[in-house]
Amino acid sequence: MTTTYSPRPARHAVAPAGRRSPAAVVLALCWAGAAGAVALWWQDTGAVVGRADWLLGAGRIAGLLCGYSCALLVGLMARVPVLERGVGSDRVARWHAALGRYTVCLLAVHVTLVLWGYAVQARTGVLGETATVVLTYPEMLKGTVGGVVLLAVGVLSVRAVRRTVRYETWYHLHLLTYLAVFLAFWHQLALGADFAAHPAARAFWYALYGSAAAAVLWYRLAAPLRLNLRHRLRVHRVVPEAPGVVSVIVTGERLPELAARAGQFLRWRFLAPGLRWTASPYSLSTAPRPDLLRITVKAVGGHSAALAGLRPGTRIWAEGPYGALTADRRTRQKVLLLAGGVGVTPLRALFESLPARPGDLTLVYRARSAEDLALRGELEAIARSRGARLHYLLNQAGGRSPRLTAQALRGWLPDVAGHDVYLCGPPGMAAASYEALRAAGVPARRIHHESFEL
Repeated sequence: MTTTYSPRPARHAVAPAGRRSPAAVVLALCWAGAAGAVALWWQDTGAVVGRADWLLGAGRIAGLLCGYSCALLVGLMARVPVLERGVGSDRVARWHAALGRYTVCLLAVHVTLVLWGYAVQARTGVLGETATVVLTYPEMLKGTVGGVVLLAVGVLSVRAVRRTVRYETWYHLHLLTYLAVFLAFWHQLALGADFAAHPAARAFWYALYGSAAAAVLWYRLAAPLRLNLRHRLRVHRVVPEAPGVVSVIVTGERLPELAARAGQFLRWRFLAPGLRWTASPYSLSTAPRPDLLRITVKAVGGHSAALAGLRPGTRIWAEGPYGALTADRRTRQKVLLLAGGVGVTPLRALFESLPARPGDLTLVYRARSAEDLALRGELEAIARSRGARLHYLLNQAGGRSPRLTAQALRGWLPDVAGHDVYLCGPPGMAAASYEALRAAGVPARRIHHESFEL
């Protein structure tokens, strides 16, 4: 059986009104919760007198904010659809990374100030007071283990350190965050003066952590289990596309009920030797079909390179679909798609499926050479059938990379400032393209970009 992907022009040529992101509302709720955590300290604190009170008060505030941010960290790891599809997976990933740094800093401040304050209060040394607190205070041994684990995960997540660790190793160690938060939770209630005398505060804390745990259990365990039992995805075949680039064609049951959309991605776990323990995000490289899905992957590591050897019939465990790089972001009739390398995959799906009149759709594809243009034949067929523009931006003689400038953009599209722009590519290319687009007059709200770099 062979499978071809001929272009299917979209039926409508009217640009939909862009759906507003709930990001501002989510952030406002998060900040309101942080203010509520500080209010717990405020209502339970009378006069602050002396150095010990100041140290302990500041340490308690840092501890409350650290505990609150731990619950948010777990919530952001839960892959809640309103965040993954509404806010965007890239923005959620950036929030998670930034919040992780704040959490580790707050933890360090909390531990330092509280132990220092206890030592001043008891008129003893900090090391001796630390041993007393850890060994004799209720739930402190578990809290200490949780704090050490959280600090270790924070160190491993520093960009300079993470580059030296295999993705699979980092991913599985990162999951220890759940253990750290669980262990640290109990000492907050056992020793937190703000909870001891206030049942309402304890109830709020239980509800906060209970909601985060429920989200993880549902969206990371129950929902994927239901998806995979229902759709039973498997590899149909693997097709070479360019040097080091392959497409994996996937079949399954009742695929329309998966509700995947062009521009979205799933997290794929291929149940084959060497691959079953890692789930990686790969975008759909064609608009979803009733009987088939397709991803196109470039070999940039051991996991992605191994996909070329997948056998037909290999079972797949998938999660998703995720991502907000869809037609819902569109606000203008004219659209520019800017792709770099294998970042062309979600844009190829949008190039095929976005409603557009002839001349309203343009794809600019950045690659090192003509041989590296993945899916080139399909892109050119789509451009011909839809009356769309297709431009390649290749390395010049000697391998020098051409710069994408505002002047070049205006040369292709004199009215580029009136376009919506979908952008997907390596971090350096994406950053340079964003600056060129802004210089060409494209508003930031109309530059739609997703990246999975933390």
